[in-house]
Amino acid sequence: MIHTNWATKPTLKTVTCVHTDAKKFLVSNVLTVGKTYEVKNETEEFLFVIDNTGKVGGYYKEYFQ
Repeated sequence: MIHTNWATKPTLKTVTCVHTDAKKFLVSNVLTVGKTYEVKNETEEFLFVIDNTGKVGGYYKEYFQ
């Protein structure tokens, strides 16, 4: 269960949210446009960041710059 220690893992990089216009999911509750987030893990399609709730969440890369 590698995901259980992502919150304490060193930050890989930081990214800035550029939009929250999701086609299918509601992300405006947990992401804020213009805010910088710490990336804890990355895949081809997703970034796992510490969101506004203080927990690690996985989001499509299209929301970040």
